[in-house]
Amino acid sequence: MASAELIKKLEETIENIPDFPIPGIKFKDISPIFLNPKLYEDVIADLAAFSKGKIDAVCGIESRGYLFGIAIAVALEVPFILIRKAGKLPPPVISEKYDLEYGSAIIETREGQLKPGQRVLIHDDLLATGGTTEAAAKLVEKQGAVVSQFSFLIGLKDLKGDEKLKKFGAEIYHILGY
Repeated sequence: MASAELIKKLEETIENIPDFPIPGIKFKDISPIFLNPKLYEDVIADLAAFSKGKIDAVCGIESRGYLFGIAIAVALEVPFILIRKAGKLPPPVISEKYDLEYGSAIIETREGQLKPGQRVLIHDDLLATGGTTEAAAKLVEKQGAVVSQFSFLIGLKDLKGDEKLKKFGAEIYHILGY
């Protein structure tokens, strides 16, 4: 869906930082995108085009999912719902525990902000193994809403996050795939 021109601009802009945060990892630093307002607008336009007419709300995963998710919601004139780490939102909340490489974590959303039957886009900046995004989808389903789409700026294909999300039957989109 993304134009070859947008992909090229993003690849020229995103910095690859070797051995961060640990040796052997190549970190994709998206922060230079925010130095170029036109490029940011182009990213939002592309992500919004993917979801136009197909969703009733956007859920963004803390914290980098907010960087694009809020703008997608504004562009589509739909509500934006925060998905945060445990303990960051006032009650009442709905929680979902998920496994990490070493241990587990909990994410939450405010109860009642999603309505039964709403079609939801879950957005984050990067799809790796898909564990956090899977937990976010379970939070959406606990409220009776429907996960219609997932979108990401970047998808790391070798980590097979797409495979973990296929069980939700939702469209999956990432502008860049590595």
